[in-house]
Amino acid sequence: MLQVNNIEVTYMNVIQVLRGVLLEVADDKIVALLGANGAGKTTTLKAISGLLKTEEGEVTDGSIVFDGKRIDRYGPGDIAAMGITQVMEGRRVLEHLSVEENLLVFAHHRKDRGQVKSDIDMVFDYFPEIKERRRQRSGYLSGGEQQMLVIGRGLMARPKLMLLDEPSLGLAPLLVREIYEIIQRINAEQKMAILLVEQNARAALGIADYGYVMENGRIALEGPAERLKDNQDVQEFYMGLSAVGSKKSYREVKHYRRKKRWLA
Repeated sequence: MLQVNNIEVTYMNVIQVLRGVLLEVADDKIVALLGANGAGKTTTLKAISGLLKTEEGEVTDGSIVFDGKRIDRYGPGDIAAMGITQVMEGRRVLEHLSVEENLLVFAHHRKDRGQVKSDIDMVFDYFPEIKERRRQRSGYLSGGEQQMLVIGRGLMARPKLMLLDEPSLGLAPLLVREIYEIIQRINAEQKMAILLVEQNARAALGIADYGYVMENGRIALEGPAERLKDNQDVQEFYMGLSAVGSKKSYREVKHYRRKKRWLA
């Protein structure tokens, strides 16, 4: 479904953030993109969704292909209409609007108005906690409820591919588990591909089919999620120290390899 082909991203024609990033998301699959703060994960999502263009960023090399069509030249509105929705980190709800109004805002472009109500019911089925607060201003929701709401808003766009940025950020472990179980259920029931950006490697790899680890704007390691989940190198990367207490980079790991593939 999605092919990110060796892209480079530069901000303001000066600052290079991504260097030769290559990844894929297949139909109906969950793919995890892992890495520390500043690794380039969110920039990768914004390159896919077109939001780079709102921040003086640009894909300066490589290409991004979605459903067989090159999309890196398009703006965020056009890309959203093609079926890609990005759920931003930080639980950015429209605080002055109610829960239900937040959901309706993200369905404003849809022409199938009769289906919108049933999709709101679908969101409330996945997240019954926010159904009880459907008339309440979203600014008064708890952090977990706000995270449920922003994922629900993403569902209202009826995407083929959802880009989820740090859905576990700042949440208690039990709530993280609940939200990840719902993400897995959405993937299975809606047949929706998901690209999931996370620092919480264990949570993300627990539901993903495949994973990538990013370091300093590059893909440093990749593989099936089951293989990555208990990989000692992944654990050491997230702890920041090796077993003997020395700093460790994936450039020192034997699994490191950089693939290059060009779109014909």
